Amino acid sequence: MATDTHVRSVSEFDLERYLGLWYEIGRLPLKWEDAHATHITAEYSLQDDGDVRVDNRCFDNAGKPTQSIGRAKPVGDVPGRLKVSFLPEFLRWIPFTEGDYWVLKLDPEYTVALVGTPDRKNLWLLARQPDVPASIVDEYRAEAERQGFDLTDWINPDQDGRRVTDELLHKD
Repeated sequence: MATDTHVRSVSEFDLERYLGLWYEIGRLPLKWEDAHATHITAEYSLQDDGDVRVDNRCFDNAGKPTQSIGRAKPVGDVPGRLKVSFLPEFLRWIPFTEGDYWVLKLDPEYTVALVGTPDRKNLWLLARQPDVPASIVDEYRAEAERQGFDLTDWINPDQDGRRVTDELLHKD
């Protein structure tokens, strides 16, 4: 399969339609995320200042519910590109602490999204439902490969719709 030399974000993107709950269907390994994490979700909500609150939740390898809160900002007028930080609020002023978050492929109904970084180190396949047909997964993985991502270490986390709720996070 031929590879495109550049990573490209989508040419059209409606942030309002992108907001809401997404299930992680697959990803490349992340140094800050448990490789055995399951039932991973990301929920995006618009804040009063125009930034996006990112609420990532999962069960870790021991089955413990975990949460990570971040903040995303659209990148100028470039569709499908955001900068994200998961640093504590009081440290987010530090330069170069935001990561790229580029929407690389998105279906017209905003139900399946491929998100990555221009350095090809991070990649996620997200969907509005916890189960995605294999043909759709293959289509989105093919787009990732076309844009030069190496999927050798691709992870398919357990995902059946079970979610980390506020109640589970605050149990004890």
